[in-house]
Amino acid sequence: MLMIGIEGLQLAAHEHTWLAAPEVGGLILFTRNYSDRAQLTRLIDAVRGARAAPLLIAVDQEGGPVQRFRDGFTRLPALDTLGALWDRDAARAVALAEEHAWIMASELRAMDVDLSFAPVLDLARGNRAIGTRALHADAEAVATLGQAYVRGMRLAGMAATLKHFPGHGSVLEDTHLEGARDARTLAELRAADLRPFAAGFAAGAEAVMMAHVTYPAIDALPAGYSPRWIKDILQGEMGFAGIVISDDVGMAAAASAGGVGARVAAHYAAGCHIVLACAPALVPEALAAARAVHGAPAFAQVRLAGQAAPSWAALLDNPQRARFLADLASLQTQAVA
Repeated sequence: MLMIGIEGLQLAAHEHTWLAAPEVGGLILFTRNYSDRAQLTRLIDAVRGARAAPLLIAVDQEGGPVQRFRDGFTRLPALDTLGALWDRDAARAVALAEEHAWIMASELRAMDVDLSFAPVLDLARGNRAIGTRALHADAEAVATLGQAYVRGMRLAGMAATLKHFPGHGSVLEDTHLEGARDARTLAELRAADLRPFAAGFAAGAEAVMMAHVTYPAIDALPAGYSPRWIKDILQGEMGFAGIVISDDVGMAAAASAGGVGARVAAHYAAGCHIVLACAPALVPEALAAARAVHGAPAFAQVRLAGQAAPSWAALLDNPQRARFLADLASLQTQAVA
């Protein structure tokens, strides 16, 4: 199925038609789609009313530099602040990772957003796109903190999406802007980048997002286009039975497959269940390709749909939230100091 982006703060007539298409199973929101919580409520109500079938609503609400909804939401510290705390007090870092995740997910669930594509499990090893989004450079630290983050999200009624498999942090290139190649062997990746993903799967993570990175020692195709990575390694060797999501087909590193339609087809052929087409200008071509090659598996919507959540007023009245916010404020203060 496709997960698409829309242009603005309201649902246009042609976007309503897109969402009604059976090949579309979800909507991903961005800063361009948000002004305040009241506007977001109106938009989500319109999206839910566009069809009777289930529709996933997602966003990237990681914290730090990647937080699409800001005014009216808690400003979340970047994940690298948890890694810095790990170096001083590992047990405290684990506790705050779970709290960070719970705050993030509970606020989104109170607004009827199903998913934040989180946590980032890429290692903090210099990638220009990942930066402070990564928890730590050490695989064991990321594995342990990532498991805590998955727990926190699931406690708030949100499925976890581990990204970017099999590991984006150890190449320099930003795949939004350029292609990226990682020359390491599978044995080297198993010893480092794959370890946090294995830990996240063990913690119950429901989904994984693929990287637009090529690992030529394993396959000539980028990971998101690679049956070797998805079917043989991720599902076969690692035993992952959840939902596989592509990264955005509009990214520069996705162009190796050809035009937008060819990219969508290549992701489906490799084993992706959900393909992201985030730019509205790309949706018509992506939709045509999806109609030609793939159906809309309802199991993805069912497995990733948000669980029951309190209203925003009830969330604000939760004393646990106040404690967690105080902890995150102290984490932010320490990071600035």
